[in-house]
Amino acid sequence: MIVTVVGIGLIGGSMAISLKESDWASKVIGVDKNQSNLDKAIRRRLIDEYLPIEEAIKQSDLIILSIPVDSITKVLPLVLNQITDQIVIDVGSTKSQVVDCIKAHPKRGNFVATHPMAGTEFSGPEAAIPNLFDHKCTVICDKEDSSESALTIVKEMYKALKMNIVYLNSKEHDIHTAYVSHISHISSFALALTVLEKEKDESRIFELASGGFSSTVRLAKSSPAMWIPIFEQNRDNVLDVLDEHISVLSKFRSLLIKKDFDSFNEMIEEANSIQKVLQKK
Repeated sequence: MIVTVVGIGLIGGSMAISLKESDWASKVIGVDKNQSNLDKAIRRRLIDEYLPIEEAIKQSDLIILSIPVDSITKVLPLVLNQITDQIVIDVGSTKSQVVDCIKAHPKRGNFVATHPMAGTEFSGPEAAIPNLFDHKCTVICDKEDSSESALTIVKEMYKALKMNIVYLNSKEHDIHTAYVSHISHISSFALALTVLEKEKDESRIFELASGGFSSTVRLAKSSPAMWIPIFEQNRDNVLDVLDEHISVLSKFRSLLIKKDFDSFNEMIEEANSIQKVLQKK
């Protein structure tokens, strides 16, 4: 398989290196609007060569769109316009607007909407790592709208990445990712801003920061260029989750004001049950 990766960042770069190391891809072509990213990808051997997107499409069996979701909705129709029998996938964190933008396209069957649920807080080709996807979950959305041959090849690709496949429709995907991913990032951004504001008065506060704090605000280092489009496209679902989150925080605040630590204890014990859910994975 000759694979083109459009967007050589954390996810695109990690997919490139993993598909090469597994021998699933015989050649990986890079496409990126940032020449520096392409140069880094060549030096790190993430890709074999880079080309303009039109040339890359002609040479490829599979095209992976690993760019911000607002760019996917612009680039995807243009890519489908240029293919013959090639397969196209995206790896974005939202799906409804992505699939809506090409739902009537004559090449819709050649497209498979996917979301590999893996990543780190870092970005760029220098953040790409092998084995990022091992034993993680990937979502394939609206599989009935993709051709059987396209689905077969995409499933083989994700098996080569050692990922577990889950099927959802695009609307379900966007609701669930708002709960398990998008709200986590907003919470991390908010906590980081809260502590940074406090740090203006207590400059030594970070000397006390331990591993627990670092892991809690880890996501606050995520790229706004990637996350603002996600929040924009999944705005309604994120608002629903954020309202619920604010409501729970208000309950904690109210219990502290009332000094009702028995109820506070009950809420923490209830929160502890999340471990049972996570152990089922």
